[in-house]
Amino acid sequence: MGEPHRHRQVAESFGADAGRYDRARPGYPAALVERIVAASPGPNVLDVGCGTGIAARQFQAAGCRVFGVDPDARMAGLARESGIEVEVATFEAWDPAGRAFDAVIAGQAWHWVDPVAGAAKAAQVLRRGGRLAVFWNAFQPPHSLGEAFAEVYRQVMPDSPNLWASPILDAYLMMCGKAADGLRQAGAFGDPHQWRFAWDRHYTRHEWLEQVPTFGGHTQLGPDNLEVLLAGFGTAIDAVGGNFTMRYTTVAVTARRA
Repeated sequence: MGEPHRHRQVAESFGADAGRYDRARPGYPAALVERIVAASPGPNVLDVGCGTGIAARQFQAAGCRVFGVDPDARMAGLARESGIEVEVATFEAWDPAGRAFDAVIAGQAWHWVDPVAGAAKAAQVLRRGGRLAVFWNAFQPPHSLGEAFAEVYRQVMPDSPNLWASPILDAYLMMCGKAADGLRQAGAFGDPHQWRFAWDRHYTRHEWLEQVPTFGGHTQLGPDNLEVLLAGFGTAIDAVGGNFTMRYTTVAVTARRA
């Protein structure tokens, strides 16, 4: 996809089925939330690309006051139902109106933000010593299932990058590298660090197929192609017994405002 933040049609497509996104997308490890909270100077958190509030609710539960920014009014509306105050804007264009925060977070969203302009805006709204932490969930199915998923992609989406053809973590580590480079270029942060958290989640056939339409490339598929994709994935899951355990690695890039 090149520079994801330039592809606004995809970046702002997730709200087409905001309820499914909120139901199906996983949260983040409690250890990640706890570490960010412990490393921040206070409880005021800005959630960039907050979506439906998946990460924001976890930080609220950890005692934080969370404010969200998201470019999609449909996603923001669902987040507000959780009691999260959200303004609709891209982060780069958002007006903080003098507000300041102890932490700026972005879960599964920072690749939709210009990495240098985003880091500069984060520095603008962070208090001295505040922390920027951007993170992603990278998933990896069992090997045989991953190969089956890759074959389905080759049949249904032959002209699209094959998500399953190589370790998915590698793609997220590239995002981490771009985020770290953006922090360095912004010049307002200490050295960026990378954190990793490994965890597992068990999926039934239904639970995984519920999540598949929420992936970025899939939100642009027509209904017929999506139906074929889901059928292929369903057949692959049936072949391994109708359920499986997904290995997740949550990767984070974080730095303290100088």
